Amino acid sequence: MKWEKVKELNDKNFRRITGVKRKTFEKMIEIVSEAERKNKALGGRPNKLSIENRTLVMLEYYREYRTYAQIGVSYGISESATYKTAMFVEKALAESGIFNLPGKKALKNSDGKIKAVLVDVTETPIERPQKKQKKHYSGKKKDIQKKLKLLPLEPMRESRE
Repeated sequence: MKWEKVKELNDKNFRRITGVKRKTFEKMIEIVSEAERKNKALGGRPNKLSIENRTLVMLEYYREYRTYAQIGVSYGISESATYKTAMFVEKALAESGIFNLPGKKALKNSDGKIKAVLVDVTETPIERPQKKQKKHYSGKKKDIQKKLKLLPLEPMRESRE
């Protein structure tokens, strides 16, 4: 998804694709542009992607749950460059303070009762045991240590000097 294609969408489809309204996206571009100016004030290599495309990289990562490698292929950059791009945009937006969620106090009424609940439903991978693994396998390799102790050791040869 490149900016050249996305910018031509109507407002409804723009929101469906990016996950944000066009006005919000424009505000994001302003913030990232300012952060870019500060970052490049001392010089540096120019970026391969425009600010709009870099913002789209970050939005794609969070909206579509694609890997950095997949997104990088779409934009013609490496996986590490994709990661750095997404982290730069995220950091710039977070530091602006405009896109932060309200704190605990904002979620309560004046009488202390909770008026809203936010739930984080981010998927996280869970390690699962191997199928043929023993039922109570601790992960330690005790048998290998025993076998090493049972191996006969060759006597050390004296060196002639």
